[in-house]
Amino acid sequence: MFTIRIIGLDPGLQRTGWGVIESDGNRLIHVAHGTVTSKASGDLATRLLELHVGLTEVFARFMPREAAVEHTFVNKDPAGTLKLGQARAISLLVPAQAGLPVAEYAPNQVKKSVVGAGHAEKPQVLHMVKILLPQCGEPAPDEADALAVAICHAHLSQARAIQLRVGT
Repeated sequence: MFTIRIIGLDPGLQRTGWGVIESDGNRLIHVAHGTVTSKASGDLATRLLELHVGLTEVFARFMPREAAVEHTFVNKDPAGTLKLGQARAISLLVPAQAGLPVAEYAPNQVKKSVVGAGHAEKPQVLHMVKILLPQCGEPAPDEADALAVAICHAHLSQARAIQLRVGT
């Protein structure tokens, strides 16, 4: 086995959570987590730039090898959904600019991978993140979600690698 550094991203216009882990076979190691924010008072272009600059700094600092981004769910506010989609685009763009492969996961897929149930509540996800990554302390909700996305990617990448070795 070899160690791979993964960044998980939980996109949001006001707060984009990020979490960096290392995966070495079944072993998961917490590296760092945080939140990139934009000022609610700014215009959309400026807010997107703030997210881009902040995420670019995170990538330069932690140098992940793979990235995973959570799909956004459509809410009842079309304007809000569009803005969230634009913030998500920044979460896809920054790793692509770094030349990284980017995986995308639905929220239910992340929850199922981390908790074992696709309709788990946020406190259950946080609880399992803290069990799987005991060094992470008390991450904020966006940070815990980002760490969960990274964990999901690590689990599913490992499963794909096993399938390739077995030849199925």
